Amino acid sequence: MPHRSGTLTFPDPIDPAQAQQDLALLQRTARGDRAAFAGLYDRFSRPLFATALRILGDAREAEDVVHDVFITLWQRSVEFSEDRGTPFSWAVTMTRNRAIDRVRQRRRRAEILAEAPPNDLGYDEGGGGSADSGGTLDTQERAGAVRRALATLPHDQQKAVELAFFSGLTQQEIAENLRQPLGTVKARIRRGLLKLRDVLIGKPAP
Repeated sequence: MPHRSGTLTFPDPIDPAQAQQDLALLQRTARGDRAAFAGLYDRFSRPLFATALRILGDAREAEDVVHDVFITLWQRSVEFSEDRGTPFSWAVTMTRNRAIDRVRQRRRRAEILAEAPPNDLGYDEGGGGSADSGGTLDTQERAGAVRRALATLPHDQQKAVELAFFSGLTQQEIAENLRQPLGTVKARIRRGLLKLRDVLIGKPAP
């Protein structure tokens, strides 16, 4: 029988014997056995990717999540206890949790963007191009461009935007983290987003 968690369904290992083989691989991995780790990768990578993809709907993000999970399996295999179930169910749980965290971060970012429209600082939405003009770049190039643009911001704006978009904090959490009034944090994020947009589309500073 498959386990169910919300709308997700994932299979247990085929039989108890397979679960024991997985446990043996994990125990060998805990001793630094790279061949055993490769065996776990062969066993788990496809179902873990399918789990992440169902939650995220984005293959590149799903690959990132699976990569992170395997790093954790390598680093924390010694911590595994059979009380957690099978190695497979442990890996699926980690994958599911990390994928859900990414979805939550997306929502937080969307909320921040919704609360920080460019025109609230006097910008005309109809002119000056769009931050989307970098859409022809692949994801890694865009990420690099954003990082470089972020480095051009004043420190206070840079910190607020980093916490919002790379740590996934809400604006209230950012205010608490920085020990600043919520209104101040919102203004910094708005101004930072505007400057990022201008840098990314090559708009000269006013």
